[in-house]
Amino acid sequence: MEQRQRQRQHLQHPTSTSKAIDPENVKVIEWEDYDQELARLWSLSSALSQADDKKQTLQQKLQSLIQVKAESLKRSNELEEMRERLEARRLLMEKMSMRSKVEKEDAKNQEERLSMEVRSLLVAGTALSVARKRLQESNRLLAGEKGYGHLQKLQKMLRMRQQFMISQVSFLYPVKILVGPKQEQELESFPSGNRSGNSAASKPVNPGSLTILGLHLTILPFTKMSLFTDKKEVQRSATALGYIAHVVSLIASYLEVPLRYPLRLGGSHTYINDYAPSIEPTSDLSSNIALSTNTKPAEFPLFLEGQDATRAAYAVFLLNKDIEQLLNYIGVKSLGPRHVLANLKELLRTIQSPEYIDT
Repeated sequence: MEQRQRQRQHLQHPTSTSKAIDPENVKVIEWEDYDQELARLWSLSSALSQADDKKQTLQQKLQSLIQVKAESLKRSNELEEMRERLEARRLLMEKMSMRSKVEKEDAKNQEERLSMEVRSLLVAGTALSVARKRLQESNRLLAGEKGYGHLQKLQKMLRMRQQFMISQVSFLYPVKILVGPKQEQELESFPSGNRSGNSAASKPVNPGSLTILGLHLTILPFTKMSLFTDKKEVQRSATALGYIAHVVSLIASYLEVPLRYPLRLGGSHTYINDYAPSIEPTSDLSSNIALSTNTKPAEFPLFLEGQDATRAAYAVFLLNKDIEQLLNYIGVKSLGPRHVLANLKELLRTIQSPEYIDT
């Protein structure tokens, strides 16, 4: 009943909204239908109010759901970004792990190599220490009574003995210079060279003025042999060459120098050997070696009697080569290939000089 009274009051006292209603659109309700229409209107108003309430409720729920969804989407994006960063970090860590493994392997290889080098250095250091001790011991021995000074003393004594023996040879086979028709002087009175090899600086002696044991060495018969050649001169030259060969052989034995062209002594019938092969060289090296080992040395006579003059002249040339070898051994230059007696004189003079002992 109270509800109906409120509805009646509402109808009797219309609001400002009802006043604004267009009269043409106003529905006329009969009094008999008033209660029914009023109930229907109230029912519609109540339904509308409930619908508004539900709308507000749904709107609030939807708003909260939208916020939750937005927050969830935001969190999902952040999570995706974190996943991407985590994946990037994981890839970076894998690369660093691989690099670390490679560097670790390199470090291990370097450590092994350094270990080998250290062992090598230790071995080398030990060897160096042993070598240093040996060097110190050698220096101590050299500085001692039987060291380098003792060796020099022995060498000096040896040279003095060689000088004495060769002076005896010079006494047995004196090489003199013929000054006048019958005047001869010893070779020591006429020095013609020095130890530095400047033998040509002094005036060379005429080969024809030199004698050995009073005999001249004449090379002319060896180059121009004829029927008119003096046989005695040839014999004297052969004897002089035998003397020279004997002197050269004795000096070489005292100096312990093996002659390049060995001598077969026989007085005035002396021979000189040449071990050089007389055949032409071929491309077969083994055959050349076999021939050189099996071939006998060629002998050349140091005399003209019954011999070919060319072979005899070549023998004199080889004899002078032996004298040049001895001169080179003591550090003196030769006077030339045709100065046999002059070279021998220079050899004897140099060995008998005081400078020979001090070298």
